Amino acid sequence: MSRSARRGSAVGIALAAGALALAACGGGSGFDEGTGEDTGGDEATGGAELDVLIGSSGDAETQAVTAALEAWSTETGNTATLQAAADLPQELSQGFAAGSPPDLFYLSTDSFPAYAANGSLAPYAAGLPNADDFYVTLRDSFSFDGELVCAPKDFSTLALIINTDAWEAAGLTDDDVPTTWDELAAVAQTLTTDAQVGLSFGPEWQRIGSFMAQAGGGLVDADGQPIANSAENVEALTYVQGLLSSGSAAYPADIGAGWGGEALGTGAAAMVIEGNWVIGAMTNDFPDIPYRVVELPAGPAGPGTLQFTNCWGVPAGGDSEAALSLVEYLTSGEQQMVFAEAFGVMPSVESVAGDWAAQFPEQEPFIAGAEYAQGVPPIEGIVDVLADFNAQLESLASGDPTAILDSVQANLEAIAGTS
Repeated sequence: MSRSARRGSAVGIALAAGALALAACGGGSGFDEGTGEDTGGDEATGGAELDVLIGSSGDAETQAVTAALEAWSTETGNTATLQAAADLPQELSQGFAAGSPPDLFYLSTDSFPAYAANGSLAPYAAGLPNADDFYVTLRDSFSFDGELVCAPKDFSTLALIINTDAWEAAGLTDDDVPTTWDELAAVAQTLTTDAQVGLSFGPEWQRIGSFMAQAGGGLVDADGQPIANSAENVEALTYVQGLLSSGSAAYPADIGAGWGGEALGTGAAAMVIEGNWVIGAMTNDFPDIPYRVVELPAGPAGPGTLQFTNCWGVPAGGDSEAALSLVEYLTSGEQQMVFAEAFGVMPSVESVAGDWAAQFPEQEPFIAGAEYAQGVPPIEGIVDVLADFNAQLESLASGDPTAILDSVQANLEAIAGTS
């Protein structure tokens, strides 16, 4: 059995297990209507009690969401109670399996397709007053069968983070900020010393996929058809392989770091590819390290980056006026700017993009990426395909880009029903 075939079998087993787990939720919706947690008060004002489950990035996010729920509760006369999950996917799955999912919850792009496919979600988002204000790429991430299901709560994109002390020590100036792949390779080599590599990024699609986008590739095309083994993607992985083989780039684990932010903060890498969550980490963990943020260099097809987001999920049958009122409150431009200041996310609505860029000018490259970012394809089973892809990317330096992408293509075709 070939390597790609073995990979395909592994994914197939995982997909089957995932399908069984979701099927166990029962009832199609995975939610026993009439036995949920909603205690009545099916009105936007007065009497409703809502349980809200989130996967928090830390105290700052937990406190900010708690304050928002309290403010909405006071304003409407309802009660919304926050629970910060220790393991959001597991606790969410257990809630649906028990017939008592939370009334509102974070739902990631990779988990979204499975819940949408088995009817566990209320498709409420298109009816929100601000539905057209969400970025198109975010709406695409949370649409299923052409319908916007849940509201994007905020988002992040990838950019290039540069240690400016290392930059200046290497004799580089603003004119040397890389805008192409060739320039990125050149400055990475210049920045590489005995003590640091020029560039670091995680061994996963969630970082390396940005090169695929810059090459004109991606996981699927505009029609949702798998294109993992396209010539563009082969070119991207071959370029990344060259960076790794040259010694001017390395994965964080290979230079003693747990992730890109840590590699930048400890001085193990002079540049990293990370999202805007790195800002809080640098402030809290490495406050003395000077850095700047620039857009990722363009590839052969132009600029490209990836976006990451969650939506506010509502269980099927749970789209009460109170729940939708709370979603509308939490996704308003005003409230999202409060969240942005509290824990560094970018608002999911375009109407406050200018306000955000004005308030956080040093992070402007992140929001610039919203214009051309790619997200996780909303296909049931994508989480297993990405897990398998990431496992193969760990050995990309010595691997065969074409073989890796052929196996990803086979797995994508299997879940997309095109094989």
